[in-house]
Amino acid sequence: MKELQTFPRVALGLFPTPTQKLENVSRRFHANVYLKRDDLTGLGLGGNKVRKLEFLLADAKARRAEVVFTTGGAQSNHAMLTAAAANRLGMKPILILKQRGVTARRGNQLLEHLMGTDVRFMDTDSYDDIYAEMDRVGKALGVPYYKIPCGGSNALGSLGYVACAEEIAGQGMRFDHLVCAEGSGGTMAGLALGAKLFLPGTRVHGMMVDSDPFEEITLRLMREAAALMEAELDISAADFSLRDLCGPGYAIASPEGSEAVRLLAETEGLFLDPVYTGKAFAGLIQMLTDGTVQPGENVLFLHSGGAGGLFAVEMEEEE
Repeated sequence: MKELQTFPRVALGLFPTPTQKLENVSRRFHANVYLKRDDLTGLGLGGNKVRKLEFLLADAKARRAEVVFTTGGAQSNHAMLTAAAANRLGMKPILILKQRGVTARRGNQLLEHLMGTDVRFMDTDSYDDIYAEMDRVGKALGVPYYKIPCGGSNALGSLGYVACAEEIAGQGMRFDHLVCAEGSGGTMAGLALGAKLFLPGTRVHGMMVDSDPFEEITLRLMREAAALMEAELDISAADFSLRDLCGPGYAIASPEGSEAVRLLAETEGLFLDPVYTGKAFAGLIQMLTDGTVQPGENVLFLHSGGAGGLFAVEMEEEE
């Protein structure tokens, strides 16, 4: 098997990120609940995409790209962080985003404005249309360009979270459960593959915040990332579990997600976002109350960032 250290990477983040126990949440739910602070990865407002971009933008540089394209919704954390990383590395970012969600100069749109990012919107629900537009624009520019898929979620990007699992193993604690948001598949796939390699006995749970076929997506990305690593593994849906936390729709706050945001703010002084981590933490609360997590077990929640969403997306209010 190829070691992760053999893959080219660019240094973008501050690693390892810390792990901290949520003392008040742990007492409330009679389990040991910890937070992996990937909201502190050190670029922009932090977040999980930094780990993926270290691999993806190393590939872009190797291909001598002068322009980097990516996509997502209007408030995509991944798109904002890609722009920040490309700027740092001397490449021009162009974001071609779905004209869905909050397009006003709030949240990540404000951050992209501050970075002077070229942001374009397309009124489409098809990423195929957007990737075709990237090719059209790139060819018109006449310079080498590089396309990063939505969320950075391909096999190479997923290696960022295989590396995260290895990092968790090296921090010396054993976890019964590892929980993350699943929005485009790469983070979940990387963690599930990494758990098979480095975290024996840890069950990985993905909290689905969109309506895509995530079992299929996760399996495909796990297998493709394992192939990159030349790791001969029997990968199946038994390697992870999924829960539907999408609620009223992608990028739309849910009542339970908003309540989870408030809970962590009130009890621990920490902030989640209403689109990804708030919904995912609501799923963790379900696990803590429905018997999935047994009293005294150790649970690690991946805080994947997304602070910009707090300043763009309207949260559900309590009755």
